[in-house]
Amino acid sequence: MRIESLRLQLLCWLLLPLAGLVALNVWTSGRQARATADLVTDRTLDASVRAIAEDVRLDRGVIDATIPPVALEMFDTGHRDRVFYRVDTAEGRLLTGYPDLPRPKATPKEGVPLHFSAPYRDQHLRLAALQYPVVGAHDGERVTVVVGVTLAGHAAMVRELWVGGFSQQLVLLAAAGLLVLVGLRQGLAPLLRLRDTVMNKGRDDLAPIPDAAVQSELRPLVAALNTYMARVEGQMAAQRRFVANAAHQLRTPLALLATQVTYARRTPDAAEREEALSGVQESTRRLARLASQLLTLSRSEPGSRRPRDEEIDLSASARLVLEGLVDLAIERGIDLALDADAPVLTRGDGAMTREAIVNLVENALRYTPAGGSVAVSVRAEDDWAVLAVEDSGPGIPPQERDKVWERFYRVPGTPGEGSGIGLSIVREVVDGAGGTLTLGTAEAGGLKVEMRLPAASAAGRLEDGIRGA
Repeated sequence: MRIESLRLQLLCWLLLPLAGLVALNVWTSGRQARATADLVTDRTLDASVRAIAEDVRLDRGVIDATIPPVALEMFDTGHRDRVFYRVDTAEGRLLTGYPDLPRPKATPKEGVPLHFSAPYRDQHLRLAALQYPVVGAHDGERVTVVVGVTLAGHAAMVRELWVGGFSQQLVLLAAAGLLVLVGLRQGLAPLLRLRDTVMNKGRDDLAPIPDAAVQSELRPLVAALNTYMARVEGQMAAQRRFVANAAHQLRTPLALLATQVTYARRTPDAAEREEALSGVQESTRRLARLASQLLTLSRSEPGSRRPRDEEIDLSASARLVLEGLVDLAIERGIDLALDADAPVLTRGDGAMTREAIVNLVENALRYTPAGGSVAVSVRAEDDWAVLAVEDSGPGIPPQERDKVWERFYRVPGTPGEGSGIGLSIVREVVDGAGGTLTLGTAEAGGLKVEMRLPAASAAGRLEDGIRGA
């Protein structure tokens, strides 16, 4: 059962073991109380049998076994215990007392009391037997004295001792519970103050919480909160940049589109109107492509949608993408080649993987001049499925290669109508699949982009390892 309250949970963790210890102590106290009562009863019986035995005398050849009152009065504890006794000669002849009172099964040693318990007249007795020489006898005459007492006083003593100990334990447990509650109240106060600090922060206040004034146990929590707020602040900043850049990217083609529409409506010349409408069509195409890329970029971000896990033939995906881009390559006069004969398998989201390939190949076609070439190759390498795109375009200077992964970033002086988010989409897709991206120089002098994704067997082992962990 899950306990919602941390205070109650800590109280249970502290008091339940303490209650267990108290219960063990109470049980031990009960045993000790019984042992103490047994000891007191046995010592009283020892005193009684000795008082009787020492008072037995030989008077004019006759053994006088008169019971002294003190031997019986010592059992008068106010609990109405009954005392039974008997005195026998060594031959077993009864001198005085109760003839049916039980005798010990073993013969007691001389001068050493022997204790035993036995039922008598529907009552349970504690008895002591003592063999003792007769005072005044010269021939070694001995008597055996047996004294038994009911156990009402014994039970009362056990009860008083045990109840006293039990009461002390209960008081101790209650006091401990009260002290624990006070301690928890004081101990949780820093955590509650930390809660208030977090709750009182403004909605836009993501400044780190100072940890100098908090206890050492809370500093990891404060550090985790600060790390999380820094991450949220970074994501919010990235989102703001994304919205600003997206607005900027959309504003330009929309303004151009509005201008072209206005010109087409005003010009009386049919040829000029047709040219303006062609421009409108081209601007609409670019705007649709930009909107599609923005949607793809949003879908590729972590947490934006439930990821798929399917087997992907990278060779087949590359072939499918290139078939869709053949017309663009022919239009631009670019030689588009594919080297991917054997199946190369990986696992992940097939649609997003194909989108990443589309962006890589489109980028290469966009920046490669007419008469150039774009080559796509797919191969298996150890535990990786590798797709490489090489072109004969201008390439990217080494000092700019770390920046081109940023959204809407374009290398200064780059011609063309690109939006600067194609490689960002590829980066998000590859990172989500657990792969890597590298930029290099192609053999033809242009750009070489190499995308590495875990092979299907390696991806399966990685998933099994995660599940096992």
